[in-house]
Amino acid sequence: MSDLHRAFAKAKLAALPPEPPMVPGMEEEGEENDSFGELRVDSHDDDSSSASSASSTGTIRPSPSKHLFAKPKGLSSAKRTAESVLWTDYFSQELYLEVSKPDEKVVHHAYFTPASFKGPLFVTHHGAGSSGLSFAILASEIRKLLPDAGILSIDARSHGETIVRNLDDLPKDRTLDVSLDTLSSDMVEVIRLTHAKLGWKEVPGLILVGHSLGGAVVTNVARQGELGDRVLGYAVLDVVEGLAGSAMDALQSMQNYLSARPAGFPSLASGIEWHIQSRTIRNITSARVSVPSILRHDPSASNPAQSWVWRTDLGATQTFWQDWFVGLSKKFLEAKGGKLLLLAGTDRLDKELMIGQMQGKYQLQVFPEAGHFIQEDLPEKTAMVLVDFYKRNDRSAMVLPPKVGELLKKESLSAGK
Repeated sequence: MSDLHRAFAKAKLAALPPEPPMVPGMEEEGEENDSFGELRVDSHDDDSSSASSASSTGTIRPSPSKHLFAKPKGLSSAKRTAESVLWTDYFSQELYLEVSKPDEKVVHHAYFTPASFKGPLFVTHHGAGSSGLSFAILASEIRKLLPDAGILSIDARSHGETIVRNLDDLPKDRTLDVSLDTLSSDMVEVIRLTHAKLGWKEVPGLILVGHSLGGAVVTNVARQGELGDRVLGYAVLDVVEGLAGSAMDALQSMQNYLSARPAGFPSLASGIEWHIQSRTIRNITSARVSVPSILRHDPSASNPAQSWVWRTDLGATQTFWQDWFVGLSKKFLEAKGGKLLLLAGTDRLDKELMIGQMQGKYQLQVFPEAGHFIQEDLPEKTAMVLVDFYKRNDRSAMVLPPKVGELLKKESLSAGK
């Protein structure tokens, strides 16, 4: 470089503003203290984006060329990010609702915050392999925007804390029933049991919210109409029936996904870390809340490095995978009540939904920056859309014009005077 070039560059640099000082706690720690760096992500064909529509633990694996597995900045310790967070920070109570049937006893579990005054009740249903705590942060954000709202977040059977007893006494060829009709019946049952347990005079206005498999469940519940006019509307999060990347396409790659994910983890913290690193859940706080509820400790595990195992055996549900999603688009469009579809990409829309959207049959919202877990990745934005959706469908706020007969009657009474 010539002296002239050096002088010119020096003058330019001198004119630039000084770099801001480093914020305390932002310094990079040594690699030996970075527990994130100890985990390894298996390399295989990237089919997880489609599998995630059927499995709520689907993993989106970024390109190795991008530094997406780097330790999050602003955290003094990677281990600190993996500490679990209690559900009590987001819900006021938990409910255990027992139902006895001829061939089984089900203890339904749900997280609950009651509605105030005449506020609505948002009833949420998670996807396969997940739990009611996948809506924890969303519940808090909804309450910030709509303080009178209540939240009832359900654990599906054999997910989270909901258990099915007496299965050991059944024939060996009897498998756990997680068919769409059974899960739909469970959801209605939980709402009615909550109504009875808390002594409500009537069920409040309901907004049903379902993610992935849960979207198929809430759609089915709305279409069956067992809850009557109490359902103001239903929202489906990141699941549609048709094209590539959709639920039906996901069924073809589910086995690959199940065989690729870790069979277990050495600790709860490492399980949380895996969900963060693999970008299965892109919101660190949400991962710290929701992941503990989808894992359980198995002290008898032969391999201590895999003593924290998945709470739900997704492989055992294979016979129901197709049942969950066949006909979903048609049912979504036909069911009564307001309709909201939240997607992570418009490429997931099939022909039936595209036509319905152009005809204005439902509200569509797309968050391209989110992964499959929209409600966990972007809880604030999701809450804003859901609250706005409720306000659009709140019948109590509607002022209907008087009927023609009533107007004529009023006029005749006035004339008689």
